[in-house]
Amino acid sequence: MLVELRVQNLGVIDDLALHLGSGMTALTGETGAGKTLLVEALELLMGGRADPTLVRAGTDGAVVEGRFSHDGTEMVVVREIPADGRSRAYIDGRMATAAALAEVGTGLVDLHGQHAHQSLLHQSAQRAALDRYAGVTTEHVENAQADVRALDERLADLGGDERALARELDLLAFQLDELESAALSDPEEDAFLQAEETVLSSAGALRQAVAEARNLLGQDDGSRDLIGRASAALAHHEPLGDLGERLETVSAEIDDVLADLRGRSEGFEDDPERLAAVQERRRLLSELRRKYGVTLSAVIEFRDAARARLGDIQAGDARRAELAEQRDRALEALTAAEEALGDARRAAAPQLGQEIETRLRVLALPRARLEVSVPREGRGDAVEFRFGANAGEAALPLAKVASGGELARAMLATRLVLTDAPPTLVFDEVDAGIGGEAALYVGRALAELGERHQVLVVTHLAQVAAFATEQIAIEKRESADRTVTTSRPVSGEERLAELSRMLSGQPASLTARRHAEELLQVAAGNSVGAAFTSGTLAERTPWRTV
Repeated sequence: MLVELRVQNLGVIDDLALHLGSGMTALTGETGAGKTLLVEALELLMGGRADPTLVRAGTDGAVVEGRFSHDGTEMVVVREIPADGRSRAYIDGRMATAAALAEVGTGLVDLHGQHAHQSLLHQSAQRAALDRYAGVTTEHVENAQADVRALDERLADLGGDERALARELDLLAFQLDELESAALSDPEEDAFLQAEETVLSSAGALRQAVAEARNLLGQDDGSRDLIGRASAALAHHEPLGDLGERLETVSAEIDDVLADLRGRSEGFEDDPERLAAVQERRRLLSELRRKYGVTLSAVIEFRDAARARLGDIQAGDARRAELAEQRDRALEALTAAEEALGDARRAAAPQLGQEIETRLRVLALPRARLEVSVPREGRGDAVEFRFGANAGEAALPLAKVASGGELARAMLATRLVLTDAPPTLVFDEVDAGIGGEAALYVGRALAELGERHQVLVVTHLAQVAAFATEQIAIEKRESADRTVTTSRPVSGEERLAELSRMLSGQPASLTARRHAEELLQVAAGNSVGAAFTSGTLAERTPWRTV
């Protein structure tokens, strides 16, 4: 989620920092205070178009910084917009392109309102959303496609110029003859041979070393006798008894070593013929690795692949016919998998649209339609969400909806149904053109979404702001003959005053204050929750003013 946002020299914003938590945060304030500028600042962080006209007059450039916490890690994204020249972007201190910001931002933030950065406006995201809702996967289709590609490659390998095939046949025959003659079976053979060669090439030296060690340890007055005498000398003295016991252990270990030395000496015999055979075998393995693979495992894999390829070529027309038949069956399986995927999408689309429409009815869009369009045939990849706000209007693709408020509410309703979304959702103009009871339902919907995501909402309606976990007042004031935007979290009495201002324009109004208190009680008690879920608000017009 977005942990911190800092904006410098953007429009009326001089230097403003927001520290944000989870749940729903409402950004409130008078028109022109700079609330929407904060949304535009976020859009810049998501790779949006950098317009130099946004830079605060008299400054060299604007800077937007965002610190995100996602999947247990933190990421800092920075966008610099100079008054003259091209913008610059940084991700965790490293330079990045605007396209890279957009790619990263897709997984972090979704902006809903008059903004281009909205993932659900893209067909691929709409298709993925329908698939998740329907519980379908493209795995079977992808596996079937892979089978067809593999058979196509094998058929292509069997085709081509006859002379080229003949040359390849000769080469494969030669290579296989060499590899088969080597009788490779163990990838670790060379390591074993290396150990054996070491023993065979130094048998005499090894026997001499064994004899010398046995002599030093086992002869009279050798190490073993000396240690035995030392142990006996200590054994008669109780304070030194532990040391005598340790020497007895050493003496026993020497006996074991002497026994092993006798056994080893019998195995170190000169065998020039075997040594020559081992060395010749190792040279052969080295040559095979030079030609066919870095390791013996790779050489063995090459041999097996060459054997299969030779069999395909030798089979000729019969093999091609067999592979063509396999490909036909693979194509049938692919078609069936694609049809099954398309049928699952077509079956789920009306239900998804209906669920979203149910949400729209309680968001002051009682005649709205949300159609999930899926092609009638095939796998149905061209999924498209179409929205119509009013009765008699044609349903248009979401990307072509003109009204920012209607689009934001359509996105809100969609997000309530589709649980998968980026961690941070930003809504601007979601309350455009509504009020009264409908605004309560919009506020409750945003709060419900805030239980699963971090939700930032720019609102002019107290009915919406009352449902926020946190409320931040955005204000503008004059300083040194310049207009400056400031922010402050409001709670307790300050929040009541801000809600009163939003209701009546008079922060000190007692009537507005009572209404503000009632709104907070409604939000805390969730008294609109049942009607919101059931959709009983659908036909209530006009909306009652709180």
